[in-house]
Amino acid sequence: MDPLSDVLSLLRPRSQFYAGFDAAGDWSFDFPPHEGIKFTAVIRGACWGATEGMEHPIHFEEGDCFLLNSGCRFVLSSDPSLPKEGGEHIQQAAARDGVAVHNGGGEVFLISGRFAFSGRHAEVLFDALPPIINIPSASSQAGILRWSLDQWASELRDPQPGGTLMSTHLAHLMLVQVLRLFLATSSELPQGWFLAMTDRQISPAIAAIHAEPARRWTLEMLARIAGISRTAFAQRFKALVGSTAMDYLTRWRMLLAADRLRGGRENIASIAFSLGYESESSFSTAFKRNMACSPTQYRRQSSDSPFDGADDYPRDANLLPKPTQPFQSTDGA
Repeated sequence: MDPLSDVLSLLRPRSQFYAGFDAAGDWSFDFPPHEGIKFTAVIRGACWGATEGMEHPIHFEEGDCFLLNSGCRFVLSSDPSLPKEGGEHIQQAAARDGVAVHNGGGEVFLISGRFAFSGRHAEVLFDALPPIINIPSASSQAGILRWSLDQWASELRDPQPGGTLMSTHLAHLMLVQVLRLFLATSSELPQGWFLAMTDRQISPAIAAIHAEPARRWTLEMLARIAGISRTAFAQRFKALVGSTAMDYLTRWRMLLAADRLRGGRENIASIAFSLGYESESSFSTAFKRNMACSPTQYRRQSSDSPFDGADDYPRDANLLPKPTQPFQSTDGA
């Protein structure tokens, strides 16, 4: 698989929620931060949206879609100049009735799907994203997201055999479409994994690490794949990713190990050898250095946690610094 597919494969939706919002007249609601990510499609009408720190709100029109990142306080309104009121009662009505209706509805209608994910594998990915990614109606991604949201809603309304797997795949489908758009059209990516994926020299080296994490990689080997000198590769990798290539390799191995420790009863020694470590003790040392606990302690904590591994990525990892500005695609706009 490619690196993006590798990371997405580690994500497992833990909880899912679907709802609609039907409004009319003047309104402005301030919604508290949410867990996970939220996809929203504007089915009818138009509205405005903004998160804390945004200089200007975004105008969403009929057919537009947007991703709202985890932990973002969000103001949705018919007019950004209106005074805000708390949006908790709208959330409660949506949770209770499926669709929250304000002022009789009929003018603006939105549908939203929210996904929360087990553990912090998701944070490794979503920390690279801005608070909002807007997908204009004219883009091909918007049509796919609207279709996916509708299909996902059908799965929740009328459960069928294989529904859990279907919902998971739909979540991944929506993520891939948004991330492809983000990578293809963002002109100023922050330092980190996403930025490196767009580089024609460093991206093949990252793909090689992901394809063979157990291989005894050296800077010389990775530099040959990149087609540049060892020194130039080391400097370019750190400038783009924010860490050395060997640190990146170790962190990726730790993510894979954490997933396997959490997900089954596999012997720790077999995990160590399969990831390129010559002994269980060397693997355990690397794991403890990155995860602040031993593999055995991690497995025990994960099995005891109601959220299936609430701390499962290297604590010193900073692969994907979080940008502070919203992203608005110009694709098809």
